[in-house]
Amino acid sequence: MPRVIVSVAGVVIKEARLTKERTTLGRRPYNDIVIDDLAVSGEHAVFQMTATEVYFEDLHSTNGSFVNGKAVKKQLLQYGDVVAVGKYQLNFMSDAGVVPVSVPPSPVVPDATGVAPVSALIKVLSGSAAGRELPLTKVVTTVGKPAVAVAAIIRRQQGFAIHHIEGSAYPLLNGVPIGADPVSLKNDDLIELAGTRMQFIQV
Repeated sequence: MPRVIVSVAGVVIKEARLTKERTTLGRRPYNDIVIDDLAVSGEHAVFQMTATEVYFEDLHSTNGSFVNGKAVKKQLLQYGDVVAVGKYQLNFMSDAGVVPVSVPPSPVVPDATGVAPVSALIKVLSGSAAGRELPLTKVVTTVGKPAVAVAAIIRRQQGFAIHHIEGSAYPLLNGVPIGADPVSLKNDDLIELAGTRMQFIQV
């Protein structure tokens, strides 16, 4: 099921599932996704869902909307795209998407403050994607298998943390389940999720 993970300042605050043909986003309380930020218009944008695709459309908002750092009016969303409205970021996920660890690296993009992120990556150690590397260039990067087990790697000012998003089994960090709260990551930490072993590396 398509959904977005909403975060601010690197902290995940909620997950919103896109269950309707039109899911509205804005500051007013009647929106499906309410974001209480003065930089967000009362009726800011809408997610439009077809049988196979999800489009994001800005509703002539005052401050605009951005997908992967680029201002947009209407944009077809792909798995892992990051929508920015005000100081909030919405990471798009879809069960039809490919597991993020199997996609090519994306370029480093400065965040909303204009500062390039700390260099870090996830290296896959086992499974069909073994040897691949996933640069952590976004505020929220999701890893795992949709509808099975998904975790978010969150970039914060003081470093990175891992947070359980979906699945009955919690990710293992150095062999220990992480629990419900985000856990800080250290260089060379080992992560196991949905039967795949990964390593967190700061470079």
